Amino acid sequence: MIYTVTLNPALDKTVHIPNFEVDAVNRITELRRDAGGKGINVSKVIAQLGGTSEAVAILAGGTGDWIRGALAEAGIHVTAYAAEGATRTNLKVVDPVNNTHTDINEPGPQVTGAMLEELLDVLVEGIVDDDIVVLSGSLPAGVDPATYGAWTRVLRSEGVRVYLDADGEALRRGLEAKPFFAKPNDHELSELVGRKLDGLEDIACAARELVGEGIGRVVVSMGGKGAVVATPDEIWHASSVEVPVGSTVGAGDAVVAALAYADACGLPLEDTMRLAMATGAANVMESGTQAAERSVVDSLIDRVELTRL
Repeated sequence: MIYTVTLNPALDKTVHIPNFEVDAVNRITELRRDAGGKGINVSKVIAQLGGTSEAVAILAGGTGDWIRGALAEAGIHVTAYAAEGATRTNLKVVDPVNNTHTDINEPGPQVTGAMLEELLDVLVEGIVDDDIVVLSGSLPAGVDPATYGAWTRVLRSEGVRVYLDADGEALRRGLEAKPFFAKPNDHELSELVGRKLDGLEDIACAARELVGEGIGRVVVSMGGKGAVVATPDEIWHASSVEVPVGSTVGAGDAVVAALAYADACGLPLEDTMRLAMATGAANVMESGTQAAERSVVDSLIDRVELTRL
């Protein structure tokens, strides 16, 4: 089973505003709402790929109820922990004329350490050996940045594979606990290793360093330049696929979803990376954080080029 954890979920409201201007009246031409937050995005993509997952999330107020209902309609089981206040709403402003994407994110509800401990206990009760737990996204305001690291240690002791997709101090502290998988982008990897990374070989070398520190698999996303994947035995570069851009929000989550799904299915590394890059590209074509159909993903797989480094 794949579990996704979203400690700071959101209702993602995506609006299209041609010629968006600051300090001016702007008119919306299109609007859609999606259940969001990185872990929830991962669960949505896994469902479209044909897999199953359980979304574990802190949901509050009417917005939280809406997210729970939207996931239920998509056939995704939710384990929700209630918090005071309301789950945040994030506004994504897409300007199709100037090709810009602007995010305006609200703060989430107040989350305490006791709540997190209780949620972790609930998660641990349900997991078994070889399950996958995806820890991804921002932490709620005021939560200890060492939280992902603490959760990783507990989950590893239960025999599960932890996938970590975070940034900043939460990523750094999480990596100290040696998750099975991590997905920094090239800028985050540069900060982790403490030096500027120039070119593919330098990024590959830095990815090897993380693997050498005990991370089982490292995937470094590089935007339009593709991704590098490193394991203890091999390292590859996977090309990106050029597609029409609907929204870049959630593209990285789609890649993580495909990687976790492929891992759960036991796919070889090369097939895994082709699926992951095709899934990321397919989701870029969608509006908002809507998950792409599996048929669209499959149509892009053969366009992914792999090079062993």
